[in-house]
Amino acid sequence: MNQPFRVPFSLAFLAIAAGFLLTNVAIASEVNVYTHRHYEADDALYAKFTEQTGIKVNVVKASADALLERIKAEGKNSPADVLITADAGRLVRARAAGVLQPATSAKLAAQVPQNMRDADNYWCAFTVRARVLIYSKQRVKPSELDCYEDLAQSKWKGRIVARSSSNIYNQSLLASIVAAAGMEKAAGWARAVRDNMARPPEGSDRDQIRAVAAGIADVAIANTYYVGLLANSPNPEDRAVVGKIGVFFPNQNGRGAHINVSGGGVVKSAPNRNNAIKLLEFLTGPEAQASFPVTTYEYPLDISGTQSKLLRSWGEFKADTLPLQTLGEKNADAVRIFARAGWK
Repeated sequence: MNQPFRVPFSLAFLAIAAGFLLTNVAIASEVNVYTHRHYEADDALYAKFTEQTGIKVNVVKASADALLERIKAEGKNSPADVLITADAGRLVRARAAGVLQPATSAKLAAQVPQNMRDADNYWCAFTVRARVLIYSKQRVKPSELDCYEDLAQSKWKGRIVARSSSNIYNQSLLASIVAAAGMEKAAGWARAVRDNMARPPEGSDRDQIRAVAAGIADVAIANTYYVGLLANSPNPEDRAVVGKIGVFFPNQNGRGAHINVSGGGVVKSAPNRNNAIKLLEFLTGPEAQASFPVTTYEYPLDISGTQSKLLRSWGEFKADTLPLQTLGEKNADAVRIFARAGWK
């Protein structure tokens, strides 16, 4: 009678061990990114990261809210290693939702300014954008402009455009005003600016800039990188818009222009935590920092260090040094103020 074939214990153990090692190698060679950003330039940077480290970057793109809800729904089984989104307010929201974990390294500590990262290292920035005043070169002299607060003056009646108060960029701007001046003054500002608008809030930042160029308004509130996107648009009409407008950095005699960021944090359940930190180190490191100003038209973390001719053409500016987590902490106040001001 034939005896059943049995694998010697030592060989079985080695097979199991080899399988375990192979599984670990596979996990160690990838990082899973959930990102709200949608730039081809980011994909090119991920490819460079893979080339340099051998770590494959798997990317899931969706809206910021959709990604946050997906991570929450996936729970401890989420494959996400890094959550990337735009605006410090959203990053603070992600921490509050409990989906991030503290993560730092010597490189991150050296490469990311203290006010551009969470105090407990739940997230850090890797690009900077200023929220500025875009003005008509034909109808406004730069000497007429001053600070965000000045937009509440009656001289701007019917001359301002801005996007909806539901937009996180406007919420963070108002949150910075709450932090600087208090709730009462921030509420007065929101009401006055709403009354000074040339039309009800609508469209994107690019639409506000186009409205100034078209003569619908004289001043718009917008992020700097949208000017870069228009200047480098394949549409000649968009490129023509940029020749009609100027970029003004407010509050240069005070706290400085309001800035915000794109950034990322390591997901609480990250299966590839070390790789996640390596990716954040890369995005905050020299190669990526040199890329952002010429591809997505965002400032690097060292704002004054940009070599982009376009960004430098707007001039050097003083940036507000407010810790950016404050923007998220005061977001609810900003939302309430906007609602009471009738800023739709």
